Amino acid sequence: MKTLPRQTAPVEENARPPENRRHMIWRRVLTAVVIVLLIGIPAGYLVISAEQSRDSGRDKEAESSATGLRENWPSKMKRRVFEVPIPGRSTEVAYYETSNWKSSRLYVKFRTTAGGLDAFLNDVGTSRARLKTGAVAIGERDAATVGWVFRPDAAWAGTSHKQRDPRPSQDIAVDLTDPSAPMVFVVSTATP
Repeated sequence: MKTLPRQTAPVEENARPPENRRHMIWRRVLTAVVIVLLIGIPAGYLVISAEQSRDSGRDKEAESSATGLRENWPSKMKRRVFEVPIPGRSTEVAYYETSNWKSSRLYVKFRTTAGGLDAFLNDVGTSRARLKTGAVAIGERDAATVGWVFRPDAAWAGTSHKQRDPRPSQDIAVDLTDPSAPMVFVVSTATP
């Protein structure tokens, strides 16, 4: 019986040596870190973003479901959009916003100083000289929307500041019973 020569597998010249254990562990740790960075961080960001969005939605829902004036300052954006520049250091500030397909209205009341009233009227685009003594420029329907009652025994002065669309127009009533601390009522109407 003849024995056949034993065949050996061809040896590749570029074959890698087997990976040692330390290198294998380091590669797996590095892979895990990359996965966390590529998937975990964006996922965490999405969770945080969703929570912030939900909180914002709750705030907007509370604001839109409010009926009547809210004892607070309207946001800077609302003041800018409706062109109601409430003077700094005003007190008793309250607002309410309504919207429908025809128009949006921002109802604002605040107490200010005589100088604050002049600054407000100037910033709106009118002046104290345009205030008509004894006039309340805010209609009954608007007053009823927020529960404003304009007492006949108060020293009223008012004006309507009309502007071309898309800029808002303001109806302004001022209680000058205490000239050093006038109470200002504004209804600013914007149409789309």
